[in-house]
Amino acid sequence: MRITDLLKKQGIALGVSAKDKSDAIDQLVALHEKCGNLKDAGEYKEGILKREEMGTTAIGMEVAIPHAKSAAVKAPALSAITVPEGVNYDAPDGADCKLIFMIAATLDGDVHLEVLARLMQMLMDTEFTSQLKAAKTADEFLKIIDAKEAEKFPEETAAPAKASDGGYRVLAVTACPTGIAHTYMAAEALAKAGEDMGITIKVETNGSGGAKNVLTAEEIANCDGIIIAADKSVETARFDGKPVYSTKVADGIHKPEELINKIVNGEAPVFHSDKKAEAASSDGGEGIGRKLYKHLMNGVSHMLPFVVAGGIFIAIAFLIDSFSGVAQDGNFGTGTPVSAWFKNIGGVAFNFMLPVLAGFIARSIADRPGLLVGIVGGSLAATGSTFANPAALTGDAAAAAHVEAAVPSGFLGALLAGFIAGWLLKMVMKGCEKLPRALEGIKPVLIFPLAGLGIVGVMMCAVNPFMGIINTAMTNGVTAMSKNPALIVPLCALLAGMMAIDMGGPFNKAAYVTAAGLLANNPNDSASQMIMAAVMIGGMVPPIAIALSTTIFRNRWTAEERKSGPVNYIMGLSFITEGAIPYAAGHPLQVIPSCIVGSACAGALSALFQCTLRAPHGGIFVLPTIGNALMYFLALIIGSVAGMLLLAILMKKKA
Repeated sequence: MRITDLLKKQGIALGVSAKDKSDAIDQLVALHEKCGNLKDAGEYKEGILKREEMGTTAIGMEVAIPHAKSAAVKAPALSAITVPEGVNYDAPDGADCKLIFMIAATLDGDVHLEVLARLMQMLMDTEFTSQLKAAKTADEFLKIIDAKEAEKFPEETAAPAKASDGGYRVLAVTACPTGIAHTYMAAEALAKAGEDMGITIKVETNGSGGAKNVLTAEEIANCDGIIIAADKSVETARFDGKPVYSTKVADGIHKPEELINKIVNGEAPVFHSDKKAEAASSDGGEGIGRKLYKHLMNGVSHMLPFVVAGGIFIAIAFLIDSFSGVAQDGNFGTGTPVSAWFKNIGGVAFNFMLPVLAGFIARSIADRPGLLVGIVGGSLAATGSTFANPAALTGDAAAAAHVEAAVPSGFLGALLAGFIAGWLLKMVMKGCEKLPRALEGIKPVLIFPLAGLGIVGVMMCAVNPFMGIINTAMTNGVTAMSKNPALIVPLCALLAGMMAIDMGGPFNKAAYVTAAGLLANNPNDSASQMIMAAVMIGGMVPPIAIALSTTIFRNRWTAEERKSGPVNYIMGLSFITEGAIPYAAGHPLQVIPSCIVGSACAGALSALFQCTLRAPHGGIFVLPTIGNALMYFLALIIGSVAGMLLLAILMKKKA
């Protein structure tokens, strides 16, 4: 199969004009549809747009290659346009694109991926792309491609770079999320740069069809170092002890000489298999704050399903008891058999919150061995075990046994268990690297678990009393604030406003995790419920404010933004703050301040109206479980309208 087998004359349009990126995509999709390549053009276009959201497919040099793998594709195919006047495609070099190929790939990897890989490599040749841009007819366009393919791949397969007797000096691995375009373009750019620099190089491609040109153990052992130009995970344990320079796949395309020099000049750090290769590129390094955030988010992302599902089940139990007229006492939620079932099941899920949070924070730090220390540490934080009371007895049971009562350290203790125990175990693992090779097999199943369990057991029994004091003080402080409207209202306004600062980022997650943690520790406390209500309403406002603005003040937005606006009504009512992110990214100085003001206003009103929430998620779907629901809905409307009006002031009218 050759490239021209995938590109039909009807799929080529030369000398077209395109208003913008969206228009160019529509024209290319229409060419695919004209050729009969698609089952569903709308579904395929969705795949194209999702890929563009991950990063532009423009590669510079006036070329773009939008692509998608989709069930809506009948058979692998290409479409192409030339745009003499150029179109803004958000290219990394800032140049307008004049040559655009669109790849339609089926979900199964097959021989067509090899053909597409060839096209990616050929497009790195500026003389070739210039000829295509100058083509006058579709026949001439296809003839140029056919001639170039015959010249570059005379035997129908791309031969790997030749090694000298000493092996390859530099090795590389390239990979992009879809494995269709950038993977092969980065490989071609690195291979070409190596040839120009007189340095032998071999590049492994991790594409949709699997790994190709795979690096052998002998080549790895004999090379100077390895470049990993990838936007997804690749297998790295094989590079243990070798210099590895890790960066994004775009750098493989645009900075191949720089990457090769990093290896040749000895600037790449030595990689060890017990940790990920550390990116040392000029813009790829991670600071301490970024690393802490990534570890925390790893724990939070795994914890949230337990919190959300468990919390909603508990809220349903409360709702059933409310409708049944059950007294709202300490056993509220178990007054009927049905409500008791919901509360028990939800409680089981909810009780996993702290162990899962700590477990996956520690796993992020110390890899798989960290899971043990984190889960056990989170459990010890929840039960409040101490040296004086390892059984974690509470209340009357502790008094009857004449031992100290348990001191649960709650959410803060789980965070400490995840981070500190994870780092301590990582130090143990580092120290074990010098043990005899004969012990390699028992380290992960015996040495690390034993050491980790001992570390977390001693640590949590020692810190639980102190963290418990802090946790209790925080709870008492919040409770005291809730009884003083002058304090609880500003607190709720602050946390609600934080939900709109980065809409899913560190500030948003910090506010949400604070509220969820307070609710988990004190599910029947009105102050915790008020804070949870304020945080949820703060997350609901940004998408609704955007949706209202695109509906009422239409002249502030582009046609594409207006088209997507109504979806944010649903996103906002479902407590999905991220619906506002595309608008915030496009107009940060206008959207973010407006949403912060709207969210803070809604949070303050929610507290002022003494609205409460027993479920940590759900948006409008848990409205029946909200205390003072009518006023809560009013606070949501007022906050959203405030955000909309401020947007109308800050946003300029479109011409």
